[in-house]
Amino acid sequence: MKEPEQQQTTEEEKMQDLRFKAKGLLHRDEWEQSIQTYSQLISLCQTHISNPQTRPDPKLQKSLCLAFSNRAEARYKTRDFDQALKDCDEALQIENTHFKTLMCKGKILLNLDRYSMALNCFKIANLDHPSNQDSETLNGYLEKTKKLAFLSRSGAFDFSNWVLNGFKGNLPELAEYIGALEIKKSEISGRGLFATKNIDVGSLLLVNKAIATERGILPESKTQDLGENAQMVMWKNFIDKVVASTSNCKRTQYLISKLSVGENEEDLEVPDISSFRPEYEQECGFLGEKIDMGVMLSILDVNSLVEETFSSKFSGKNGDYHGVGIWVLASFINHSCNPNAKRFHIGDHVIVHASRDIKEGEEITLGYFDVFSPLKTRKEMTKNWGFDCHCKRCKFENGVSEKQEMGEIEMGYERGVDVGNMVYKLEESMRRWMVRGKMKGYLRASFWKVYSELFVSEKLMVKWGRRVPAMEVVVESVVEAVGGDERVLRVVVEGMKRNGGSGGVVEMEKAMKLGRGVYGKVMKKQAMRSLIC
Repeated sequence: MKEPEQQQTTEEEKMQDLRFKAKGLLHRDEWEQSIQTYSQLISLCQTHISNPQTRPDPKLQKSLCLAFSNRAEARYKTRDFDQALKDCDEALQIENTHFKTLMCKGKILLNLDRYSMALNCFKIANLDHPSNQDSETLNGYLEKTKKLAFLSRSGAFDFSNWVLNGFKGNLPELAEYIGALEIKKSEISGRGLFATKNIDVGSLLLVNKAIATERGILPESKTQDLGENAQMVMWKNFIDKVVASTSNCKRTQYLISKLSVGENEEDLEVPDISSFRPEYEQECGFLGEKIDMGVMLSILDVNSLVEETFSSKFSGKNGDYHGVGIWVLASFINHSCNPNAKRFHIGDHVIVHASRDIKEGEEITLGYFDVFSPLKTRKEMTKNWGFDCHCKRCKFENGVSEKQEMGEIEMGYERGVDVGNMVYKLEESMRRWMVRGKMKGYLRASFWKVYSELFVSEKLMVKWGRRVPAMEVVVESVVEAVGGDERVLRVVVEGMKRNGGSGGVVEMEKAMKLGRGVYGKVMKKQAMRSLIC
C-alpha cells in the first residue's frame, strides 16, 4: 500500500472511531464531552476535504453535515444557543434540507421565541420530508409554533380551561407579547413604558419570558439565619443562571446591558421597544465582551422581580413558595402608589395587564409593594426598596398627614379601634377638607383594611351604614384611584352573597369588571365566575 493511501486509511479509521464515540456520548446525554468529540471529528473532516490531493467524497460531506447537526443538538441541550445556531447553518450549507438539522434549528429558534423563523424551519422540513418517521413529532412542533406565533401577534390568550381545572395539569402555552406600548423618558425615574393608545381595564399589556428564574420553598424556622441563608443560596443560584444565559446568547447579553444599574438614570439611552420583540432580526451590535460582574450584580439588584405571593391563587402556588427572576421589558415599569397595572407569574413568564382604564400617553406603573396601606407604611416600604415615591397620591397624602385629624385617624388605625368610627371620622374629615375625586379614593385605599372590615360585618353596617358612604361608592372611587385588587373584589362578592346568592345581573357585571381589573382579560366568563364567586 502506498503511503498516501495508508495515511488516508488511518484518517478514515480515526474519523470512524470519533463518529462512534461522539454518537455514544450524545445518546448518553454527556453533552460537553460529545461537543468536544464532534469538534475533533469536524476538524478532521474539514482538513481532509480541504486537502487538494484528496478526491471529493460525498460520503464525507454527508458525515460532516451530520457532525455539525449533532454538535448543534448537544449545544442546544447545554443552552449554548448562539453556537448551536451557527452549527445548524454550517450543516444546512452542506445540505439545505437536512431534516435533523432543520428540526434542531426550529427547536432552538422556538426556545428563543423567534416563532416565524422557527415555523419556516419546520415547514421546510415538512415539505421536503413529508413521510419521515418523525412526522408526528414534526406536526406537533408545527401546530405549537403556529399557535405561539398567533398569540405573539394577537395577545389572544385564554386560560379558561386551566382556571376551571383548579390550576392543575399543564401550564397554559405562553408566547412573548408586547401590546400598545413604547419606551420613553419617565418623570418618575429614568425610563418607563407608556401606552400608545387608550387601553381598557383588563387588557393585556405584555407577556415577558424570564432570562432566568430561581424558585423554592423557604424553610419555616424560628432561626432567622436559616431563612436568610436559604435566600442567599437562591440568589447565588439565580446569578449563576443569568451569567450562563448571557454567556450563551449575545442577544440576551445585549438586552440585559440595556437595563439600569441604578445610577445616572437621566443619561440612559431610550431603546426602541421593537428591539425587545422576539422576531427582531437587526444585528444587536454587541461585540461579545462579557458584562462586568460588578455591573451585572447592580443590574440584577435594581431590576430583579420577586414573584407575587398575593397572586398565589391565580398562579396555583402556595404561600411559602418564593421566586426571583429577571424579566427584561417588565423591568422598565416604574412604581407608583396609584398604579394602573398588575402582574402575575405563570411558569417563566410574567403577565402584565391594565388594572384600570389607561389613557394614551400615560405611563404604565405597578405597585412594587402593597399600596393598600397608609402613607407611613408605604414610606417604610420605599426605604426598603431604596427610593422615595413622589406620585400624585403620596404628594397629596403628605399634605393631609400634617392635619391633626389625620394623626388621630392613623393612631386609631394602628391601635385597631372601632372600624366604623374610624371610617366615619375619615369621611367627615374629607368632607371638611373638601377632598374630591381621586383624592378620596387615595385615602380610602390607604385605610381599606378598616373599610373592608366594616362592609363585611352585618352588625357594624346596621350601626354605621347610614352614616358612611355605600360600599359601591367607596369601591368605585378606590378602583378608579389605584386599580383593581383581589381584596376589594372579595368584599364586593361578600356583599352580593348577603343580598341573596350571587346578586342580580347588574351586580354580577360590576363584579366581572372588577375581576377583569384583578385577573385580566385572559379567560371566558365561566372561568372568571369560578374565581370571583
